[in-house]
Amino acid sequence: MVIDWLLGKMSGFAYRQAMVIAGNSVSYGDLLGFYRSWTGIIGDQRIKPGEVILLEGDYSPEVCGALLAFIANNNVIVPLSAAVRHNREGLMEIAQVDKSVHFEGRNSQVVTNSRAPKTGLLKDFTLSGRAGMILFTSGSTGAPKAILHDFEPFIDRYKYPRDTLRTLSFLLFDHIGGINTLLHTLSNGGSIICPPNRSPADICALIEKHQVELLPASPSFLNMLLMTEAYKYYDMSSLKIITYGTEVMPDITLRLLHSRFPDVQLRQTYGLSELGILRAKSKGPGSPWLKIGGEGVDTKVVDGVLHIRSKSAMLGYLNAPNPFDDEGWFNTEDQVSEEGEYIRIFGRRSEIINVGGRKVYPVEVEQVLLQMPELRDVTVKGEPNTILGSIVTAVVNVNRPMDSKELKSRVKDFCRGRLEDFQIPVKVYIEEGELFSERYKKLRK
Repeated sequence: MVIDWLLGKMSGFAYRQAMVIAGNSVSYGDLLGFYRSWTGIIGDQRIKPGEVILLEGDYSPEVCGALLAFIANNNVIVPLSAAVRHNREGLMEIAQVDKSVHFEGRNSQVVTNSRAPKTGLLKDFTLSGRAGMILFTSGSTGAPKAILHDFEPFIDRYKYPRDTLRTLSFLLFDHIGGINTLLHTLSNGGSIICPPNRSPADICALIEKHQVELLPASPSFLNMLLMTEAYKYYDMSSLKIITYGTEVMPDITLRLLHSRFPDVQLRQTYGLSELGILRAKSKGPGSPWLKIGGEGVDTKVVDGVLHIRSKSAMLGYLNAPNPFDDEGWFNTEDQVSEEGEYIRIFGRRSEIINVGGRKVYPVEVEQVLLQMPELRDVTVKGEPNTILGSIVTAVVNVNRPMDSKELKSRVKDFCRGRLEDFQIPVKVYIEEGELFSERYKKLRK
C-alpha cells in the first residue's frame, strides 16, 4: 500500500498525542483504531479501488481515519470543508464522485451517487488502480479548477524526518496547506491542535492552553492578529515558528510580526494546489526574499514570471486544458524579481494593475496604506478606465466611522511622497465586512 510506511510510523507513535479536538486528546493508537474501523466499513459497503470518494468534514479523528483507509484502498479522495458546502453539488459533478461521506461530529453517512462512466484524465487514472486526490483551486479569480494528484509521489516527500511539533491546524482540511499540515504532523509524530473557529483571540487561547509550537497561517490572518492585538492577552511563549503563504506578505506586516514576536522564526512557504508545498528558505529573518527548491524541483524565471517543474506535480486539471509545456514546466503566473538565487514574489500577473502602460503591484500599495492609523485592513485592485486602461482603487476596513470623502482625502495625503502618483488610489471604498475569504485569503474579484 502507498501508505504502509506512514501506518508503520504511526504504530510506533501509538501512545503519543496525535490530536486535540474540542479539548479532547486523541492518541496515534486511537487514530489507527478509526483507520481500522473505516477499513471494515469499506469492505461492508463493497467500495471498490478506483472509486472517487468525497469526504465532507473538517479535522477530526473520524475524518483522518477514513482518509487513511480510502487511500489504502486505492480510492481517489476529494476532501471538502464546510466552508465550500454551498458549491458541493457542482464540485461533485466536476470530480465525478461515486460515493460521498458526510461527517457530523462522530456520526457519518455513506451515500452512493448516480454517475455516468468516468471521462478524460480521471478515467485513465482510475483504471490504473492507484490512490489519488482531487483538490479545487480557490476560484478567487474565476471558476474553481479540479486538480488531480497521484497520491504516491505526492506523499513521498513526507518520508524524510522533520521536526516533531505541536501544530495548530489553521489551514482548512481541503486546502493544500491543510493536507500538508496533516501529513507532515502524522509522519513526524507531532500533535495537531484543531480550532473550533479561527478568530485571533481563540487561536491565541489555544496556543496558550495547548503549548502550540507551530502556527501556519495566511498574511491576512496575521495582519488581523496584529491589528486586534489579541496576542497581548495570552501567553504565546510556546510558539517557535510562524509559517506564512497562500498570498503575498506586505513588508509592513512582516516587520511588525518580527517586532512583536522577536523570538519566533518567521518562515515564508511556497506552494500551489497544482504542485504541493515546496521547500523554501528565506534570505534572512523578516526578509521577503526566498529560495525555492529541494529534491525533484527545478525553477526558472521567464519574463519576470516564475516557472516550476516538480516530480510531485499534479497529473492535470479535470475541467481545464493541460497547463504544462512539453518539458514539464508549470507557469505559476507569479510575478517575481530576482536577486542571485533568491526571488521576491509580487503577486499573480492577473492581479497587476496597468495604469497607462505602467505596472502597479497591489501589495506595494497595500503595505503603504496599512501604515495608516485609520485603516484596519485594505485590498487594492484595478478598475477599468476608458483613458488609462485601469485605475487603482482601494477597498478598506476603518478603525472608526468616517466620511468617505474625508477618508479619500487622507489616503491621498498619506500616499504622497510614499508612492508614485499613478500608484495612489483614485477611488476608496469603505467596506464593513472582512476583505478575505473563508480561507483567510484576500478577495480581489
